[in-house]
Amino acid sequence: MKKILVCGLLMMGWCTAEAQTSIITFLDSLTALRHKIDTTQITGNNLSAYSQYQLFAPATFFHATANRKLSLSLPAPSSEENQVNEALMNLYLEHPEWVVSSETELHEAGRVKEQIMSPIKHDVEYVEKTVTVPQEVTDTPVEVVVEKPNFWTIKGDYYLQFLQNYVTSNWYKGGESNYAMVASGVLEANYNNKQKVKWDNKLEAKLGFQTSRADSIHSMKSSEDLLRLTSKLGLQATKHWYYTLNVLAYTQFMRGYKNNDWRTYSDFMSPFNLNISIGMNYNVEWCNKRLTGSIQLSPLAYNFRFVDRLALSKTFGLDEGKHVLSNFGSMTTVDLTWKFTDNISWKTRLYGFTAYDRAEIEWENTFTFKFNKYISSNLFLYPRFDDASIRDGKHGYWQFKEYASLGFNYSF
Repeated sequence: MKKILVCGLLMMGWCTAEAQTSIITFLDSLTALRHKIDTTQITGNNLSAYSQYQLFAPATFFHATANRKLSLSLPAPSSEENQVNEALMNLYLEHPEWVVSSETELHEAGRVKEQIMSPIKHDVEYVEKTVTVPQEVTDTPVEVVVEKPNFWTIKGDYYLQFLQNYVTSNWYKGGESNYAMVASGVLEANYNNKQKVKWDNKLEAKLGFQTSRADSIHSMKSSEDLLRLTSKLGLQATKHWYYTLNVLAYTQFMRGYKNNDWRTYSDFMSPFNLNISIGMNYNVEWCNKRLTGSIQLSPLAYNFRFVDRLALSKTFGLDEGKHVLSNFGSMTTVDLTWKFTDNISWKTRLYGFTAYDRAEIEWENTFTFKFNKYISSNLFLYPRFDDASIRDGKHGYWQFKEYASLGFNYSF
């Protein structure tokens, strides 16, 4: 058996021929030790558990084995333990490379425990294996609120401004002191369903007063007076063009006077103008949307003019004694807002109507200079042409109005 084991190891290449002698010697020692153990009675000379551990554990350098071999004062061990020591010393001296650990490492890992003679019993509770059923999530009712889209846009612009001029009676250039104020409000309600239909509505109201020392009859008279409604219903043709039905109606609030004159030159519903037209409307979005507005071209327009005061009929182009004037013609309206900067803007409205036997043109220009959110200054320029009115010997059919003011402004 010993030869078969050695030959097998040599054939498998596990050891060299030089180690054959040491292996055979180690095996002979084990054989002799086994024979002695087997033939020895169960007495106090039996091999201890510690010696058995030293012999059959992985190759380890034990301090006691070396000390007994080199010391002269230690008591002699039993013959069985002495044979174990001899076998281990032979291993340490002949093949130290086979020793994988030392007794110091074993102490660091923990002491050698005695053999456990009685089995360790664990109280194990056996339960029946059950399949975990996932918990069903019950559907909780969710209230879904669907809000109706709002296609309306509401916005407004209001201002109240003042003008004061004082001149002493002996001012070398002459002149007179006066006070003026003007209030304006613009309210817009626009509908756009983002598909085909647009409906724009704008209501404008403007009223201004002034006082003059030269007027001995009127302590105060109107300088600005306008009440105007514009409604425009459009059906989209292209991206910027709409087929449009346009309605324009305007009059004034109060009577209009001149200095030191009792005569009434205009009044509420004198005149009242109503213009209904059909055409095309172009939405303007130029200069990075700083120039916005609309251009209305109406080849077919109906103009209705009503004058309540018969004494003013001829002044506004009606036959004497008539209240109503009706005309068919064409109309053009350009309504633009150009924001030069965040604080400077220009609003312009160019209106033109022709009945082919008469023409009416209005060009309103308002330059606004904002100092902050609430303080602003306005410059208003308003040339007008109307050949239905009475011709003036100096200006003909042309009329012009201008004012500058400073005051409060509010927009939303």
